[in-house]
Amino acid sequence: MCISIPMQVVAWQGEGEFAWVERAGRRELVNMMLLGSRPIGTWVLTSLGLAREVVEDEQLAQIEEALAALDAVLAANYDPALYFRDIKSR
Repeated sequence: MCISIPMQVVAWQGEGEFAWVERAGRRELVNMMLLGSRPIGTWVLTSLGLAREVVEDEQLAQIEEALAALDAVLAANYDPALYFRDIKSR
């Protein structure tokens, strides 16, 4: 299973087919073939070296919260009251 991670476009490589993206100090070169040229600062979902989707601010916040919850679970300090407040209880 692969997970797509949001990363921010910080620079372009060559003719605009590849972009340098960053997240939390990690930098990598990704193929922008599916999205085309995007402005510096754009957040994109990346997976296996490919940018596959532009991420809007609200979606980015939800993804970041889910990734923070995953980190908390892996660190054995998950508190359900701190995450996914946008999901209503039934």
